[in-house]
Amino acid sequence: MSADFTLDQKRYLEGFAAGLSARGAATAPVQTVGGPDQAHFDAQKRVVAAGGKLTDQEKWKQEEHPFDAYPRLVAQAKENAPPKPADNFRWRYYGLFYVAPAQSAYMLRLRIPNGVLTHWQFAGLADLAERMGGGYLHVTTRANIQIREIEPGNAANIVEAVQDLGLWSKGSGADNIRNITGTPTAGVDPQELIDTRPYARAMHHHILNDRSLYGLPRKFNVAFDGAGRIGALEDTNDIGFQAVEAQEGRGVAAGVYFRLTLGGITGHKDFARDTGVLVRPEEAVDVADKILRVFIENGDRTSRAKARLKYVLDAWGFEKFLAAVEEKLGRPLLRAPDGAVAMRPRQDRQAHIGAHRQKQAGLNWIGVALPLGRLTPAQTRGLAEIAHSLGDGGLRLTVWQNILVTGVEDDDVARAAEAIAALGLSIEASPIRAGLVACTGSFGCRFAAADTKRDAAMIADHCETASPIDVPINIHLTGCHHSCAQHYIGDIGLVGARVPVNDEGDTVAGYHILAGGGFGEDAAIAREIFQNVKAEDAPERVASILRAYRRARSDDAEPFVAFARRHDAETIRRLSDAEISR
Repeated sequence: MSADFTLDQKRYLEGFAAGLSARGAATAPVQTVGGPDQAHFDAQKRVVAAGGKLTDQEKWKQEEHPFDAYPRLVAQAKENAPPKPADNFRWRYYGLFYVAPAQSAYMLRLRIPNGVLTHWQFAGLADLAERMGGGYLHVTTRANIQIREIEPGNAANIVEAVQDLGLWSKGSGADNIRNITGTPTAGVDPQELIDTRPYARAMHHHILNDRSLYGLPRKFNVAFDGAGRIGALEDTNDIGFQAVEAQEGRGVAAGVYFRLTLGGITGHKDFARDTGVLVRPEEAVDVADKILRVFIENGDRTSRAKARLKYVLDAWGFEKFLAAVEEKLGRPLLRAPDGAVAMRPRQDRQAHIGAHRQKQAGLNWIGVALPLGRLTPAQTRGLAEIAHSLGDGGLRLTVWQNILVTGVEDDDVARAAEAIAALGLSIEASPIRAGLVACTGSFGCRFAAADTKRDAAMIADHCETASPIDVPINIHLTGCHHSCAQHYIGDIGLVGARVPVNDEGDTVAGYHILAGGGFGEDAAIAREIFQNVKAEDAPERVASILRAYRRARSDDAEPFVAFARRHDAETIRRLSDAEISR
């Protein structure tokens, strides 16, 4: 190739040539009218007809649909060959992400609806991580699991091995509907209004078995929250179903419904907003399907930054969008009059750690604190055995990057805690560690500007000594603007940045620091407090903010989020600086 091309141009041309070669040098996609991909092709054609320019990803989908390319993935694996950019995008339809230059290897992301696993599936994943990965598992902020450091030669093997376990990775990346999340304590929670597992599972299988729901304008998130003690962060999803109880005499039949919320994307500083619509639980999958169809037809295919549901809602307004959904449903949506639903039960920010009584008499769930979501194979097998021998055989992943063992009898709680401790884990955590969340960071992601997991551990170590606190606190570290660890909803959020250190343009890893975010009943987007804090200085800067909070809170019971909202950013900066100078 000519040296006049940029690196990005070279990569694009390589991917384009590979796509043409795979389709016999065809110049246009072969598409049967009325086939499962037709709506996507029609949307692309409308964009071009209107003078728009499709993104590279849309072009790659035209050249060769990822689900038609599996034989090439197998062939590449046999050669132990890394993918070109177009195939790196395509293989994400199988859950495979080639993460060079951070690692010259694949990461596999699973699909685990509602975060529910059997003990034997969990142990099986430990085997896969040991045989074909880097020897560890990561629990993610979507109640999911990632296996990392997979050699290209094992790409197809690990996808197939996951399926052998009765699990899935299909559609867990790229322009698809991601893992369907739900209340972690579904079915065992004393305060829940509804068990979300059947609805998350139904939505999961609806997606798996309908090819027309792949190849959206961009990724899409769906969550079901049953109003249990541990939240599902449904208001950070494109579609959020919130369990509510309708009251007698308010214009709707009494009973439990899902309140429909739309447009959550906290990385773009927006929570899902209440639509005023109530959905009967048995109709949730159908309503979600029609929302997706409207998005497929009208989402932006010219800009990756604007290709999320939020931007369709911003352009159209909610009423126009809901009218389009109703047209596809062939019936009106149920609108909730003012005062129709009762207030939802509050979440418990500490219920994901420790032993808690289930709704079933004599049984408990036990929340296990994981070190920033990381598990060794030995720990994974050990937890699987505890779930099998002392619990009901099941495990639940949470959005807080930890795991629950369910169905533990009262007399076995102490034995389970001892067995967990023997694995080097614990069912107890300080308020700082219990709410500490970090994405993969520069260790395994090419976008990240900082090593978030390492830095999160340093922050916890320092703050537990320099600024211990006595109330729940959430500290979220994310490596880049993609906000995988949702830094905008943390009490304190850190987003990776390259920090200038001289006039020659040299930089080091660091963070911008925010404060005042919240979720659930306290939902809010955090405000930036400090820019360009070096990673080595971040622990003391976070500690100084916590000391300022302890000194300036109105009383011992005032949560951090209330303190942060009582003060503007400049005041918090000043209070933090004062703590450092003491």
